[in-house]
Amino acid sequence: MNIIKTVIIGATATLLATASYAGCGIEKGSVRILSNDFPALQAVADWAEKCEGDGVEVTRNQTTKHREIAVASLTANPAQYTTVLVANESMVPLINENLIRSLDDLVAKHGQNLNKSQLITIDGKIMAIAFMANAQHLFVRKDLLEKVNLDTPKTYEEVLAAAKAIQEAGLVKYPFAMLTKPDWNLGQEFVNMYLGSGGQFFEPGTAEATVNNEAGIKALNMLNSLMAYSSPDFLTYDTGSVVPMWQAGNLAIAQFWGNSAAQVIDDKGASEEVVSNTVFASAPTVGGGAIPASTLWWDGFTIAKNISDEDAEATFVAMVNGISEGMVKENNEKAVWLSDAYVPNSVAAGVAATIAGGAEPYPMLPYMGLLHQAFDAELPDFLQGNESAEKTLADVESAYTSAAKQQGFLK
Repeated sequence: MNIIKTVIIGATATLLATASYAGCGIEKGSVRILSNDFPALQAVADWAEKCEGDGVEVTRNQTTKHREIAVASLTANPAQYTTVLVANESMVPLINENLIRSLDDLVAKHGQNLNKSQLITIDGKIMAIAFMANAQHLFVRKDLLEKVNLDTPKTYEEVLAAAKAIQEAGLVKYPFAMLTKPDWNLGQEFVNMYLGSGGQFFEPGTAEATVNNEAGIKALNMLNSLMAYSSPDFLTYDTGSVVPMWQAGNLAIAQFWGNSAAQVIDDKGASEEVVSNTVFASAPTVGGGAIPASTLWWDGFTIAKNISDEDAEATFVAMVNGISEGMVKENNEKAVWLSDAYVPNSVAAGVAATIAGGAEPYPMLPYMGLLHQAFDAELPDFLQGNESAEKTLADVESAYTSAAKQQGFLK
């Protein structure tokens, strides 16, 4: 976790020294990319593809279903993909299943322009190269807040007050949204709110879940209060649905990913009224907490274990080209890049403010994914009014414990 925070804080403090890789310098090999699908990662893949030709083939599969296929596709021998672009949490299953290789030799040979802070090291071995920082934070319509004489909220209690005022003024019918689809997103919203409420997920030094407590109840109750100002179909909300809602002017306040900031204010979907009045701010605190109710993330690339050394080297070189200074300069507005070439701008303001506020990194523990899955599965019953917060949290712990025992994390 300290590694993660060091990497992400470096994004806004010193900004790392990744120089352009002058020419790909590879003669043959297969580069097969698997990643999530949003503009920043599309830009990285575009620049990796510049290494194609003269015996080098570059293909890509950029899909929102990447988590569901990563383990299976890298378990094959040879692996279906030579690189998977990961974040804190999505790298853990690949580590657990021993599906990605150490990058020490490739960094020594081809990583002379990478900064040490980009090297994600596990048990003394470099296992990923980080290239961008991310966090969920507030997106706010300043014109609508001005109409109800309110400033940008700094706490979730202020978000509730603002949403209530905007709704009662008849400005927006359902003024608030966050990513509450129970496919992974809802669990992430609980993680954010729970950490902001001062909770800890496990008994120290163990894999025993400990979320059925006061912080868990507070986090659930705040999520439930916020849903009163979201459309009744809030359990369908993911990035793909909330971004168009924002662009259409159907929201006043929302919390979602910083890497969506450029997309919501580009000239391809939003009106001039929406673009000129959208403000990016820190994730709010909650319940008198001292840190934003959000988590810090990095995105980076890994190299598959079950591929030839020739393909691994070609892939590493292509990906270094994919995150080069040239790519950053051409796509500066699409992310908070971990590069000396990155120029911070207003689009990055929300991520930078959330980092500066002291938000915690997402827990990078081998069993955290199982707890996250339990949140996704159990929280909808509470948010739909079918059971109490205490019952939901007890169900979360029970579901997690069963899964953790099956996978050997608990006896």
